[in-house]
Amino acid sequence: MPRLTLLAAATAVAFTGFANAQDLTPQELQAQLTQLTQEVNQLKQQQAANATATPSKPSAPAFEIGGRIQLDYNLFNGAYNAEHNGSSAQDIFPRRVRTFVEGELQDWDYKLLLEFAENTAEIVMARMRYSGFENGPKLQFGKLREDISLDALTSSNHIALIERSSLADTMSPYFRWGVSAYQYFPSTGLRYALGVYKNDAFGSDGKDETDDLNYALSSRVTWSQAKEPGQVLHAGLWYSARQMGGDDLSASFARGELRETNTRLINYVAGGETAAIDRLNQAGLELAFQHKALLLQGEYAQRNLTTQDPLSVLDGERYQAYYLQASYFLTGEQRSYSKGSAVFSQPKGVTDAWELAARFSSVDASSDFQGTKAQTYTLGVSYYFNPKIKVMANYIHSSVDGAGTIALVGNEDVGDAFAARLQYVF
Repeated sequence: MPRLTLLAAATAVAFTGFANAQDLTPQELQAQLTQLTQEVNQLKQQQAANATATPSKPSAPAFEIGGRIQLDYNLFNGAYNAEHNGSSAQDIFPRRVRTFVEGELQDWDYKLLLEFAENTAEIVMARMRYSGFENGPKLQFGKLREDISLDALTSSNHIALIERSSLADTMSPYFRWGVSAYQYFPSTGLRYALGVYKNDAFGSDGKDETDDLNYALSSRVTWSQAKEPGQVLHAGLWYSARQMGGDDLSASFARGELRETNTRLINYVAGGETAAIDRLNQAGLELAFQHKALLLQGEYAQRNLTTQDPLSVLDGERYQAYYLQASYFLTGEQRSYSKGSAVFSQPKGVTDAWELAARFSSVDASSDFQGTKAQTYTLGVSYYFNPKIKVMANYIHSSVDGAGTIALVGNEDVGDAFAARLQYVF
């Protein structure tokens, strides 16, 4: 209640109470003064309650525009450039140029994320979300990030190393058209996510031989506990079943954690043939522990193939991947953890900060007769000028093994690389 309204109400009460004051005994006058004081106090309490009440959701739409620019430099040799006998090569290129617009209106919000390259533009995300169910799930529609892998779900703005792990690049389809629901339970620390998507990933064109849609069903369950600021324990399981409709599985699973190289090191086709897949199933385990400036995380995942031809040598084949990663802020900052999405991000308001990171990863896409296995070691350092500007530098070493090694990289079974990034978020 505005201050002038309170004053007017008190004045009205006063005039009413004292209009006939001259006819009252001292005892009656004292009783009316007491009553007046109580009524004024009630008006004050009502004003205070109105001032602290939770504001209602906006009735007019609100929106925000932003984006990111990531400019990368790569220098590499050996297995990464096996097509040119392992000689040194280098490149400078825009890794990501993205812009977004997002907004909300009452129980709805939206986000549109676009990525730009030379003469092209791509819709990375186009999400509508409804959060109007009291104590219920949030629903999403559109082109969404599938809830698969802690590393894959971490925004590229916030990853501790320049590229994500080979596990994330192998197993995650990233953004696909579909619908999903998720919910976090504060009392237990549990969160679930469940979604149905069009599967046009991993070599599938999204349709089967009859022109019907190929579907993917993905789910993720996580548990987290944070007893005090800067200390988080996180565990998660995810599963994805995907129809492939007889399409050939893509030959290359991952690059070896370096972008724009001539040779992709993890290739199940090397030395053999592609396989027409009826369906593939994937599952993964994720663990993370944060103690103040230190964050440890790791994941294990596997992919199982069911080919259209049950006599194929790749029918029932199983591929595996895992990684272990550590990051540490020399200047004492602590990464943020979102319970609602079960992912980590860079510290809020980080300025003039140094972060060290290291990772070992392995993906085995080999079988008895074909394919490769790659192991990668990465060391990195990042300097945060402020929350918007970050400079990163990584050293990467990879080795290649498996039946298809000679077919893929010849004698260049080891590769070294240096990568750098300038990132600006606006």
